[in-house]
Amino acid sequence: MEALVKLVPLSQELLIYLAMDVGIALVLLMLMKWLTGASREYSVTEELGVKDNFAFGISIAGGMLSLCIVLSSVVGRHVGLGYQEAALGMVIFGVVGIMLVKFGRYAHDKLVLNKVDTHEMIAQRSVSVALVDAASLVASAIVLRNITIWVDGSDMNALIAIVTGFSVVLIMLLVMTRIFEFRYAKDNQNDSFQGALEKGQLALAIEHTGNLLGTAMIVSAAKNLLIYNPSGYVSNVTGWLIVSVGLALALHLLVLISKNIILFGMDFRQEVDQQHNVGVAAVGFTLSIGNAMIINAVLGG
Repeated sequence: MEALVKLVPLSQELLIYLAMDVGIALVLLMLMKWLTGASREYSVTEELGVKDNFAFGISIAGGMLSLCIVLSSVVGRHVGLGYQEAALGMVIFGVVGIMLVKFGRYAHDKLVLNKVDTHEMIAQRSVSVALVDAASLVASAIVLRNITIWVDGSDMNALIAIVTGFSVVLIMLLVMTRIFEFRYAKDNQNDSFQGALEKGQLALAIEHTGNLLGTAMIVSAAKNLLIYNPSGYVSNVTGWLIVSVGLALALHLLVLISKNIILFGMDFRQEVDQQHNVGVAAVGFTLSIGNAMIINAVLGG
């Protein structure tokens, strides 16, 4: 057997750290579930098991996945520092991650989709709104994970860098959504992008989901271009802001060029906006995420 499979030896100490981190992660996931149910004033089990609310399930899944993404940057971060310190670090970073993800969702609900009652629409089984809601959570988590990996240590400077950098990138996601809304209104006789989502425009939701995730992925590549300065609060923020804007614009341009090449001869904007063509929207979704992955790989992500 040893001749067929050669495994890296794992020490008993490492396995203990792993078991401890996974256990804490499960507790934090349960906390996330409880907070979700408490904030929405109805039972998660009832919505999923009794009412079979698919939209609610999508939203919950987005929240759980976002927390797992954030925790993946924390697990193993404190290996070798002692069990007590490792557990404390996992709890602190995990709780901060939950708070920032919840803040990201609140900001998305109140600032980005400010004309849509997200909770009410999800309660009414709006899959379109649920997809965008889940995507906003996952996008925030992707950015938060990469910022957490970017910083060194677990001190107050690291926490400040994570919070400020995350806030800057949230602003970027807001600006990109406003640009998307402006484009939609311009191409559709001043119609409302948020109103279209509220009416259940699934193709538009799929395309915008790709925009959110692609933007988060490309913005996260900034960690490979910026040098972390523990006491450089201003330079850290301005660095993330400038690089994020440049990368987001580059991705938007690259996706537009890709669509014109791959969907040559097709009015893809009309197909998505007016004919609700989910297939064309899926192509746009893939191009946004695919191009972001390629650029990330080139930049060493």
